[in-house]
This record gives sequence, C-alpha cells and structure tokens, in this order.
Amino acid sequence: MSPGMTLFSVQAILILSSEDGSRIFAKYYSSPHSAPGAGSSSTNPYPDTKSQKAFEKGLIEKTGKQNGDIILYDNRIVLYKLESDVMIYVIGSVDENEILLYNTTLALRDSLHLLFKQSVDKRTIIENYDLVSLAIDEIVDDGIILETDPTIIVQRVSKAPTQDVPLGRIDLSEQGVNNLAQLGKSKLADWLRQGL
Repeated sequence: MSPGMTLFSVQAILILSSEDGSRIFAKYYSSPHSAPGAGSSSTNPYPDTKSQKAFEKGLIEKTGKQNGDIILYDNRIVLYKLESDVMIYVIGSVDENEILLYNTTLALRDSLHLLFKQSVDKRTIIENYDLVSLAIDEIVDDGIILETDPTIIVQRVSKAPTQDVPLGRIDLSEQGVNNLAQLGKSKLADWLRQGL
C-alpha cells in the first residue's frame, strides 16, 4: 500500500443559497493524516469561520456563472448541483477521484428528493435541517464516504429506532426470569466452547 493512500476524500459539504450565497449547511472535514513533508500544520485550509465564508462567497460567484457540474477552485475539485434556489457542493482535494465525488453529490441530492417527496429548496432544507444533517452524516463521516445509495440513506435516516423486544412482551414472572437465565448460561457455555 502506498504511504499516501487514505479513505479520506471529502474536504467539505456545503449547501448555499443560490440567490445571495448565504450558508444553509456547511460541514468541513480535516484529514486525520498530514501530507508527507507538511509538518504539523493544520490540514484544514479553512480553520475559522471568516476563511470559510470567504471561500463560500468566491465559490458561489464562480459557480453562479458556470453551467457544468465540476470546477477547479482554490486548488480543490468542486462538484455541485443546482436545485431550485440552493447549490449543493462536495469539495475534495485536487488529486481525488472526480467520479467518486460526483456520486456523493448525486447521493445527497437524490436522498433529499426522496426524503422531502417534493422540491428541494431553501425553506424545505431549513424546516427539515435534522434530516439533512442525518443524511449527510450517513453519506460522509469525517471525510470518508460511507454510502452513495440514496434508498439506503433514506431508510437509515427516516426509520425510527426500534427496540428488539417490546417491554410489554417480556415475561417477568419467576419462570420467565429462570428461562432467561438458562438462555444466558447456554450462550455463555457456547462462547466458551468456541474460544471467544
């Protein structure tokens, strides 16, 4: 394996208003590994809000005039999609796989369409900010792309947590507790026999 290989591929995910460039959602990721010869400097080129806002302002100015899906901006690959009045951005390093980043952008866009069952716009995103945040966390975790299938993402985000056994069906009588203890003993004996 080459020393530069890492799963870290996304530097930021942004959702900005296409009308005024205001921030709706922004999440910047820092690489857990520093580049060889970089020393101990921070891997996040935008460590504070002021530099992030300046980057976002320049980004919205540049992509507002473009009609493609990918640009090179500030020595970074930026993939973006326009959805009604918002711009969705996925930003990676200049040597990152563009197709992987593009699939991430499409996964986010399609997940939002499936979640909202209506148009993806600024108002809907703000009203459902929790779902947007959960969907992004399902897609990317600490800059590592985990999932790009929108149906799986929507299932994980929209399904309420379930309990394995509803509390009302647990037998709390003496016989039920004895059965549970016997089950625990047999499982423990099995694990010990298997060497776990």
